[in-house]
Amino acid sequence: MSTTQQPTNYRKVILYIAMSLDGYIATNDDDLSFLELVQQDGEDYGYEQFVKQIDTVIIGRKTYDWVTQHVTFPHTDKQTYVITKQTKTGDDNLIFYNGSLRELIAELKQKEGKHIYCDGGATLVNALLHEKLIDDMIISIIPVVLGGGKRLFKEGLPMQQLHLLYSRNFKSGLVQVHYQVQHLVG
Repeated sequence: MSTTQQPTNYRKVILYIAMSLDGYIATNDDDLSFLELVQQDGEDYGYEQFVKQIDTVIIGRKTYDWVTQHVTFPHTDKQTYVITKQTKTGDDNLIFYNGSLRELIAELKQKEGKHIYCDGGATLVNALLHEKLIDDMIISIIPVVLGGGKRLFKEGLPMQQLHLLYSRNFKSGLVQVHYQVQHLVG
């Protein structure tokens, strides 16, 4: 088996997300307050630097709805695709998309630009992983055990080997890992 070679200007699909130590990104009632455990003045865990590397966001509709109900959507300056089963009208930078994820990612990767940010949620992440469409994963592990909730990785995904690019630990106890997904051929 060998990995596929990518051109140097290759647009990656990058998952950047936080989860509890036991693998949950939210409680069953979509509570994200556990993220506050690591909030510290002046510390963004590399998020600002990461956002400079992207110009496109893909996000699940439930996650998009939750974000827009609680804060101003932070990516209004970027091309955003809200993945949904519904037919909705967006605007120039906001597209509600209900087609094939494989076709969308292929189309986006053919365009010039920066990387593509997968902003969750779990349904979208697992659909992309099932299709082997995520190139990198940057996961911040929050030092808490939730004991239940919305699991980031669901059962039934195809095996995908990961290559560790870096890991960092912070004073708050948060550990961040950055993996490159090895898309094996054969």
